[in-house]
Amino acid sequence: MENLKEEQDLLSASQSESQIESPLKLSFLRFKKNKRAVIGFFITLFFIAVATLAPWLSPYNPFEYNLQDALQSPNAKHFLGTDQFGRDTLTRIIYGSRYSLAIGFIGVGLAIFIGVILGTIAGYFEGIIDVVIMRIIDIFMAFPGFLLALAIVSILGPSIFNLMLAISIFSIPVFARIMRGEVLSVKNNEFIESSKSMGAKHFFIIINHVIPNCMSSVIVLASMRIATAILAASGLGFLGLGAQPPSPEWGSLLSEGRDYIGTANHLTTFPGLCIMLVVVGLNMFGDGLRDAFDPKTKV
Repeated sequence: MENLKEEQDLLSASQSESQIESPLKLSFLRFKKNKRAVIGFFITLFFIAVATLAPWLSPYNPFEYNLQDALQSPNAKHFLGTDQFGRDTLTRIIYGSRYSLAIGFIGVGLAIFIGVILGTIAGYFEGIIDVVIMRIIDIFMAFPGFLLALAIVSILGPSIFNLMLAISIFSIPVFARIMRGEVLSVKNNEFIESSKSMGAKHFFIIINHVIPNCMSSVIVLASMRIATAILAASGLGFLGLGAQPPSPEWGSLLSEGRDYIGTANHLTTFPGLCIMLVVVGLNMFGDGLRDAFDPKTKV
């Protein structure tokens, strides 16, 4: 009986160790120990919460004019001052987070969807399909991302939808290339060969085995790419090619406030700080995810 009890204890101990040493558990422990990553996560979460709760957080209407309060400095009534039309700056920044984050998340989300499909097809089937897809990808990668987005928006016209589309197009090649590389490293593993030998179709193998085992790198890249997308969207908005007035997108707020830098610098200071914080937060979060998913990193 004692021997049986000892064997059960050893078995339970080994099971608990295997659970602790699971890849997901190890990744979480590595991420949690990375202070910069945790700070970046909470910064990102803060801005997402602000964008989600904007109607409840904002004290004023972001589009309502009040010329009597125009160009006020930060005060007790308007914590971040007002713009040239008397609109509350804090309210417009809060609502602007919705525009900026939506452009970044939706634009990159669409790029992930298309890039993962193209990269998976190219890496899994190889041959002429791989050559054709990757040569098209190389053509797009020959252009700097921001200039490509600038050209697309200039052709299609300035709007939020066209801005999302432009960000998606210049982000697709990056996701397609990284997905292709991941698929090439996974497709010859034993569990893939076992599925093929059992008669599994290509579509089943890709959906159930290939893509799930390749998404960690895509997720890490996505967090960093969203920061790039928000920065590019703000740059295009500053040039007047993004969200059009009176939409309070952060880049547009910078563009509207540049004429008043000498008399009301709060119009550019606070939107610029928000862009800086969210980009830094996303990059710190992305760096932490990269380190967490790296099997060479020790807990």
